[in-house]
Amino acid sequence: MNDHEFKIVKIDGDYEWHVHPETDKLFFVIEGEMIIDFRDGQVRISKDEMFIVPKGLEIKPSAEKECHIMLMEPKSEVDAGGTESA
Repeated sequence: MNDHEFKIVKIDGDYEWHVHPETDKLFFVIEGEMIIDFRDGQVRISKDEMFIVPKGLEIKPSAEKECHIMLMEPKSEVDAGGTESA
């Protein structure tokens, strides 16, 4: 929609520290709970909650148990490090 993608993903465990310098990032939790660590704090997002990370902030998403989330980001945005996973 309007050059943005909605991605449904499962996360479990830690993701790497990264930053999106050019765009905000929206996280919506469909099932479970996720954590977003910042260098100066942390936020927990539970089922049916949404959180927007402003561009330029370094983050490390994680989940203690499998968590299903929806991400919204520009189509041009490359995932951290350009890595792919199952």
